[in-house]
Amino acid sequence: MTTWGGFPMRRIAIAAAAFTGLFATGLAAQGPAERDGSTCESCKPLLERALEHPSRSEDRARDQYRHPVETLEFFRVEPGMKVGEFAPGGGWYSRVIGNYLDEDGKLVGIFFDPSKMPIPEDRRQGIRDSAAKFAAGAAGWTGLPESRFAGMTTEKIPDAEKGTFDRVLVIRMMHNMFRWNTADSEIAAMRELLKDDGLLGIVQHRAKAEAPWSYANGTKGYLRQADVVKFMEVNGFELVDSAEINANPADDADWPGGVWTLPPTLSQKETARERYEAIGESDRMTLLFRKAP
Repeated sequence: MTTWGGFPMRRIAIAAAAFTGLFATGLAAQGPAERDGSTCESCKPLLERALEHPSRSEDRARDQYRHPVETLEFFRVEPGMKVGEFAPGGGWYSRVIGNYLDEDGKLVGIFFDPSKMPIPEDRRQGIRDSAAKFAAGAAGWTGLPESRFAGMTTEKIPDAEKGTFDRVLVIRMMHNMFRWNTADSEIAAMRELLKDDGLLGIVQHRAKAEAPWSYANGTKGYLRQADVVKFMEVNGFELVDSAEINANPADDADWPGGVWTLPPTLSQKETARERYEAIGESDRMTLLFRKAP
């Protein structure tokens, strides 16, 4: 099967004709986005369509803070790719990505290695169970076939999965890896999963550059951007680009209750709720990395 950027030319031609009026030959001449950093011209309309899927009716209120179209464009996610979503939780991003990737793509929920988590054994087993149930859950969220999804933990990476992922996305989860002291092993596992030219995208609550380590060590949900970049470099990645897509200058990033003071958690509901709602969700860094040779 002839492919471009990891997915069939036939799919490109259909998308181009339907959404952009471009001919497939024109698209083929542009070269893969993941190689030269260019934008997939047919992808944005497909992303926007995914945002309108009925399964996202309750999710859309968060779009103004999370900018999923711009974020996934920045991470160079394209239909037909194999994409890993780390710690997918309730599926907010899963519903976008699942409806964006076509039948030649796959979304894999990647869950923490339960053996390294500082939790009782019954909760460790709960993580394994969540991974096993991810495909069925994502199919239910999106209305798509279960075969287009899979779930796994990083406890033991199967040889067949190593080097097969085009993208791995870590959305608002780096702080948990830091505070649970699992960041090194989890990022190492993700590096194993990625293809040699694979990319890893991070969205993370951002502490002020001058914030003390006691505040920016993950326990408050915030990390310093320079620390994240350095950590990734030490663990075998190179920074490709950074963006202010998910920045929020109204966030002081200095809350005694941490990032959970702000929406959507609003942990301080009994005090100044309107103030926190007016600020919106946290200030966030958006970073793209590639595997270092």
